[in-house]
Amino acid sequence: MKKVILAIACIAFAVTSCKKENKIESAGANSEKSNSALAKSSENVLDWDGTYKGVTPCADCEGIETTVTLNRDKTYVMTTKYQGKGNDILQVTGSFSWSDDGSTVKLENIKDGPSQFLVGANQLIMLDMEGKKITGALAKKYVLNKEMNVPEE
Repeated sequence: MKKVILAIACIAFAVTSCKKENKIESAGANSEKSNSALAKSSENVLDWDGTYKGVTPCADCEGIETTVTLNRDKTYVMTTKYQGKGNDILQVTGSFSWSDDGSTVKLENIKDGPSQFLVGANQLIMLDMEGKKITGALAKKYVLNKEMNVPEE
C-alpha cells in the first residue's frame, strides 16, 4: 500500500512540475512569438517583389486596369487605364514603405486614390482610402495577382 501511495505521490509531483515548466515555456514562447511577429511578416517571408495586375471596379467606367510593380529597392511603378474611356494610361512612380507590422505597403505620390495594399502570397489587396480592407460583394475585385515568370522551354 505504501508503494502505491508513493507511486501516486511521485506521479502527482511529476505532473505538477511539468505544468509549472510548461507555463514558464509558454510565457517564453509568447514573448518569442511577439518578437518574431515581425520576422514572419509579409515583408520578410513572402517573395513580394514583382508585377501585380488586376481590373478594379470603377464608378463610371467598365473597370480600371491596374498594374503595380514593387521593386526590392522599395520603389514602385503603378499604371492605370480606365476601360471604355479612351487609351490613356496613367503612370505614377515613387517609393513605398512597409507598415510597422510588415503586412502592408503604402505607395508615395498617390494623391487621388487608394495607396495602400495588403501583401499576400502572390497578390496585393487594394485597401480603401483609410487603409482598411474592402468588404462586401466587390471585395474580390480589389485583388491584384502577381504575374509569374514562366521559364521558356
